[in-house]
Amino acid sequence: MAYQGATHEQEHQMEHLLALLDPDDEELILHYYGLFGHERRSLDALADERHEQPDVTLAAVARLLRRIAVTPEWQMIKPQPRV
Repeated sequence: MAYQGATHEQEHQMEHLLALLDPDDEELILHYYGLFGHERRSLDALADERHEQPDVTLAAVARLLRRIAVTPEWQMIKPQPRV
């Protein structure tokens, strides 16, 4: 499951969102957060795999999340504030 409480439709939309990324970037997000059954890996392990410093890898994660956050797909599935 992508995140606890997600509907099947939300999971499908999240998979689609991640597929918009380059394959290496998609893998980074999947493993950093342990999404969709992927093993969650530490920042240090991911940085080693990418041959970069952990702070560079963490900056890449933040950049990718910002990139996803402006897509129409995210706007459709992001949690709405409760009224």
